Amino acid sequence: MPSSSFSLFPFAVTFPLFFAFIATAADSSSCNNQIQMIKVQNWIDGKEGDLYNGMTAKFGTSLPEKADKTLRAPAVPSKPLDCCAASTTKLTGSVALCVRGTCDFTTKASFAVSGGATSVLMINDSEDVFEIQCSNDSKVDIPIPVVEVTKSTGDALNNFITLGKKVEILLYAPTRPIVDYSVGFLWLMSVGTLTCASLWPDITARDEDEGYECSNKGSSNAEKENSEDIVNIDVKGAIVFVITASTFLLLLFFFMSSWFIWVLIVLFCIGGIEGMHTCIVSLTLSKCPSCGQKTLSLPVVGEVSVFSLVVLLLCVAFAVAWAATRKSSFSWFGQDALGICLMITVLQLARLPNIKVATVLLCCAFVYDIFWVFISPKIFQKSVMITVAKGDNAGGEAIPMLLRFPRLTDPWGGYDMIGFGDILFPGLLVSFARRFDKETNKGILGGYFLWLVIGYAMGLCFTYMGLYMMKGHGQPALLYLVPCTLGVTVILALIRGDLKTLWSYNPDSPSPRADSDA
Repeated sequence: MPSSSFSLFPFAVTFPLFFAFIATAADSSSCNNQIQMIKVQNWIDGKEGDLYNGMTAKFGTSLPEKADKTLRAPAVPSKPLDCCAASTTKLTGSVALCVRGTCDFTTKASFAVSGGATSVLMINDSEDVFEIQCSNDSKVDIPIPVVEVTKSTGDALNNFITLGKKVEILLYAPTRPIVDYSVGFLWLMSVGTLTCASLWPDITARDEDEGYECSNKGSSNAEKENSEDIVNIDVKGAIVFVITASTFLLLLFFFMSSWFIWVLIVLFCIGGIEGMHTCIVSLTLSKCPSCGQKTLSLPVVGEVSVFSLVVLLLCVAFAVAWAATRKSSFSWFGQDALGICLMITVLQLARLPNIKVATVLLCCAFVYDIFWVFISPKIFQKSVMITVAKGDNAGGEAIPMLLRFPRLTDPWGGYDMIGFGDILFPGLLVSFARRFDKETNKGILGGYFLWLVIGYAMGLCFTYMGLYMMKGHGQPALLYLVPCTLGVTVILALIRGDLKTLWSYNPDSPSPRADSDA
């Protein structure tokens, strides 16, 4: 039995990569050209202008990676501007400007080629760029690059041309690095948050040299107060939670607006303030109990600790400062700080009683993540999860319930991100493993906590591998994290003979503790 169970481990860990490979193959299209993200460098009357972004079509020639490998050419609007007929303006040696509509893209590009254009700049009618596909059954060979830009980019270039200014354009396609350093930092933040939350009761434990009586009294009071706030998740609650999350996700997808995102921002700030206050106060008082001795009487609130009040005011100021500068390049730090403290606090208040509940919760979350990322586009024409995460149709506002880190070596900038759920769901299981190891006196190697942290870390690595295999398409992280945490737990429990105990474990029931060598 142990040997057959252990043979399942490679399958549990690696099968998500096969899923990603299949999804990649299924996403192939009839056009063979690989889409490139491009930079549109321009000069206005010889003076360098703003740098714009764009995307190449699924047909046409590719662009070089470096700007010094291509030449700049004058931008000339085609007449007609939709490029659905031969241009009456001279396009020889120029970048032809065209707008969407009227005819298909290959027809537009063909007329630009016949006019002598060196490349085509397709101007979209929105602030997003979409894949420009080949026409149905079209086998037209387009020997020039075809690039799409946003409406604001096209309007800016056309305005300069209308004013009689000479506009020159240079197109190149810098590639993203295979691995950006930000992935490593995000990996460390995620694994560190999960590990720190699981070990938080040990980190904030009072020192034993403060006096047995005082320490024992304070510990018992704290445990009594904390036990009243703890929420033990059951099977019914796990199912209801995932259904509620799906309903809320759909509401965000259909009715997303800036005011809706603002409600989430306010709720995030409130939760982040509470989490940061709790973390700072509990950590400080565990090392310096005398800091909380001075109290102050306030109206309505009553008697409060001066230290706790000062920390609360600082946390409020921190959250308000983040909300006011949330669109700045440095705002990721404040968002991550608030989010990490919030998740550590949540993992102290919500607990799994046994593996049975963990299996129901994580399996439901597993299906939830895959459905809303990979399957929902078949129903709603867009990936619901990715659309909501990007904050589309929200007036430029983004949902703050995620950790993010700037891409340091990526010429396109942006952030690598991971949602709170990708830390909280596995974190509930890892926290349970830590409590189980302590209550049954299991050692580090003989327990489950260490192996689940390693499994979670490996699951994140598989997530990023899947991300690169699918060329940056958003990944449901729980597709990789659930097999690497819950799967590892079940396999280890089968090997050690602990599965029955873990399945029906009840921390409140009196039972003999296991030996550390069990």
